[in-house]
Amino acid sequence: MNKIEHIGIAVKNLNESNNLFASLFGKPSYKIETVVSEGVRTSFFKVGDNKVELLEATHEDSPIAKFLEKRGEGVHHIAFAVDDINAEVKRLVSEGFKVLNEIPKKGADNKLVVFLHPKDTNGVLIELCQEII
Repeated sequence: MNKIEHIGIAVKNLNESNNLFASLFGKPSYKIETVVSEGVRTSFFKVGDNKVELLEATHEDSPIAKFLEKRGEGVHHIAFAVDDINAEVKRLVSEGFKVLNEIPKKGADNKLVVFLHPKDTNGVLIELCQEII
């Protein structure tokens, strides 16, 4: 793992949260995107070398909707940048981590993504991200 790629925050209303975080960071979101396969609409902010991703459910059965219902708004996941997502998944599985999707899928912000089960990572949902070239 190279660095923290972004921190994901689940929100109920993306438009309202975009305004809040634009005021907080002093600049607007640089990208809003819908990931249909995940039932989520995302918005990204750059803060120095770091990024924050806001996540809004697009339907009531989406993982974000379920998260919001159970836990409310707040930190949803921490994403780490990797050079070779398949090699990293193989390494982590060999270390005993449960991977929620062993085959990387297309995520937001031009990334391939894989998630680790939070039960194996002290309750924190971990996302691995590799830039799609």
